[in-house]
Amino acid sequence: MSCVVGNQLGEVRIYSENITQILDRLLDGYDNRLRPGFGGPVTEVKTDIYVTSFGPVSDVEMEYTMDVFFRQTWIDDRLKFDGPFDILRLNNLMVSKIWTPDTFFRNGKKSISHNMTTPNKLFRIMQNGTILYTMRLTINAACPMRLMNFPMDGHACPLKFGSCITTVLTMTTLSISARHSLPKVSYATAMDWFIAVCFAFVFSALIEFAAVNYFTNLQAQKAARKAARAAELEAAAAASEEETVSQQSDSNCNLKKRGNSIVSRGDVSLAESIQTISPPIPQFLQQGSAIPSNPNALLTGTSTIDKYARILFPLSFGAFNLVYWIVYLSKDTMEASGKA
Repeated sequence: MSCVVGNQLGEVRIYSENITQILDRLLDGYDNRLRPGFGGPVTEVKTDIYVTSFGPVSDVEMEYTMDVFFRQTWIDDRLKFDGPFDILRLNNLMVSKIWTPDTFFRNGKKSISHNMTTPNKLFRIMQNGTILYTMRLTINAACPMRLMNFPMDGHACPLKFGSCITTVLTMTTLSISARHSLPKVSYATAMDWFIAVCFAFVFSALIEFAAVNYFTNLQAQKAARKAARAAELEAAAAASEEETVSQQSDSNCNLKKRGNSIVSRGDVSLAESIQTISPPIPQFLQQGSAIPSNPNALLTGTSTIDKYARILFPLSFGAFNLVYWIVYLSKDTMEASGKA
């Protein structure tokens, strides 16, 4: 019996030593500040939610509460390993040592991560570098409500996910952090000028997007009105042709009778000279004349805006960086030489 217990303890010790060696090898030179494949394609993060409880829903605060298990899965090639097991089952202490996504709930007011008795987190690493990260959360999320039919109303409350941060928020964070780390001065620094110009480019891009969206909708409305007008003109042209054909047939009958009587008198030349001339259809009523030959021609203005913006924005930002760094680097050099 003692031999069996000793063998089992030895196997456990070898197993734990193997896991320790694998973890040490994985974390050797690992930088958790950089996402997987930094500088390459985006890192795809798959999310999944298992709702354990829902409610209450507050009509006064226009919010709801839910308790969920929030799972995230992604691939980190830096954590691939070879060993006698397929999955490393680890606790939450490993989470702080590797890169994790900055996922957040866009309409969340408050989120609580459960820590009783220990942080309620599950962490797994597969041999191919796939990471499974699960945590238990209680989320208070906003739910805009239209209460016109209260209390006989119903609502669909969304839970919106987001990852990373917007460009404007990034620039604001950089500006605030820079000001906190520098002494307060009454003049604009080089960092202030750089961030101000970056803000200008960001808002210019927003204005360009709004302009393109406005002109797209405007041209679409014009195209719809032209199509409706074309349909009306088509109907008018068809009605005009039917009326002309009817008048032409009546006129032909009358002229035929008169022609027969003239021929009977022997005046053949006069009968041959009688012709029925139908009135021409106006050019703007001719079939198909009101339909534009190229429907996409109306939208060339918006594509032109995008075409020029794609060239103008990078070139102007590159020119700004060129001038900015030349001016300030040369200014630093001159100040250093002056002090020397």
